[in-house]
Amino acid sequence: MAARRLPTPFLFGEGIPSPCYLLDEDQLVANCAILDSIQKDTGVKILLALKAFSAWSLFPLLSRAGKGPLWGTCASSVDEARLGREEFGGEVHAYAAAFEEEEIAELLPLCDHLTLNSLAQWRRFAPQIQAYNATSAKPVHVGLRINPEHSEGTVPLYDPCDPSSRLGIRRRDFDSTVFEEGISGLHLHTLCEQGAEAFARTLTACEKTFGPELARSRFLNFGGGHHITAPDYNRPLLREILKGLRSRYSAHLYLEPGEAVALDAGWLTAKVLDIVYADMPVAILNVSVTCHMPDVLEMPYRPPLFYWHDGHVCEANEEEGAYGYRLAGHSCLAGDVIPYTFGFARKLCVGDRLVFGDMAIYTMVKSTTFNGLRHPSIARFTGGKVSMIRRFGYEDFKGKLS
Repeated sequence: MAARRLPTPFLFGEGIPSPCYLLDEDQLVANCAILDSIQKDTGVKILLALKAFSAWSLFPLLSRAGKGPLWGTCASSVDEARLGREEFGGEVHAYAAAFEEEEIAELLPLCDHLTLNSLAQWRRFAPQIQAYNATSAKPVHVGLRINPEHSEGTVPLYDPCDPSSRLGIRRRDFDSTVFEEGISGLHLHTLCEQGAEAFARTLTACEKTFGPELARSRFLNFGGGHHITAPDYNRPLLREILKGLRSRYSAHLYLEPGEAVALDAGWLTAKVLDIVYADMPVAILNVSVTCHMPDVLEMPYRPPLFYWHDGHVCEANEEEGAYGYRLAGHSCLAGDVIPYTFGFARKLCVGDRLVFGDMAIYTMVKSTTFNGLRHPSIARFTGGKVSMIRRFGYEDFKGKLS
């Protein structure tokens, strides 16, 4: 396994606000360079999945409309599609498990591609979509999501091909006449933080069940979950897979990673407020697990955690170590606790600064103001220079509801 990327020492300084999400511009640029090399080598178009990262002030670093290489965005709602159109530029693709007529009406002027989840949704909205396309200077390409019934996920919550999944059309339910009705492409998404090997196995299963339909498609979108920028990802295999697809099919190819775009490009600063003693010492922080990093509880997973010790940045280990602690948030929810032990080489003290790693993705977009806890500030940094993007206050909490 590759060595963990450490936060720079200045993140532990008193001049850095806490709590704060700090977005690393240099890492975003480095991730995009990797993604662009895949695009140039294979002809695939890569989109940003807004559900994972939607800090729009940094979009110019990512988008072809700015300084970046990405072709556009994929959205799961009208508001995400509008954000992609207004702030990112390029292509806008939209998909959700179900839509309403009003949402279709809003999405059509915003989108280049619209993917529906079922045949029933297509037949319901086909007249509306066809009427729009008949008068539009830029018709919307319409696709269907398929379910190859090949599961690569290990956590049911994040497994689109779990036997109980509502996502995508299974082979037994697919009607190939949709290609004569106006459907022009297919979308599939089976992965979650996984490698090219899992993608290869998925393709084998998909071509076995949907081979003729893949051949009839004018675009093929292979979704997200591709961990392309991870140090141990097999990028030569991904290139081989994509080149093979281009040789077998005439369709335009798309990938829409979210995590790979902003992987390891964000930190969350925290401070120890108190230490209480239960079955072991519990450090209560000025960030909430429930509110500010809910993915840690949903997945669940043990986030990388760093602290300052003897003039160095150190990572808390997975064993109890010399000093073991459980880390908890400051909300009133009893379960506002990371369900893992963290080992430190020294005792923690009130006022100590801690830094959580890989906090740009999902954590920020899923955060809440439960208990009236303020959203962490957001800042961007490069080369040791920090620029504050936004601070949050009472009006943000009040404005969420009425």
